[in-house]
Amino acid sequence: MTDGGGWRPGSSRPPASWRKSSYSDNLGNCVEVTAGPGGVALRDSKNPRGQGLLFSASTWHVFIHGTRSGEFDLG
Repeated sequence: MTDGGGWRPGSSRPPASWRKSSYSDNLGNCVEVTAGPGGVALRDSKNPRGQGLLFSASTWHVFIHGTRSGEFDLG
């Protein structure tokens, strides 16, 4: 698995503790995240068995830092 590559939950992985953002709406337009020894995984909450994304811990840290500093603000 590589940063940003596809990931499918499988029986070889221990059960993950997925978290949904407190900013999520009630319409199901959400993503869920979990951290593990392989990095941070992200998936669509409407399709938990579908393909997700796996990021290294360092890549995720850079993304979170950029988000908090407003790097991705479009307005």
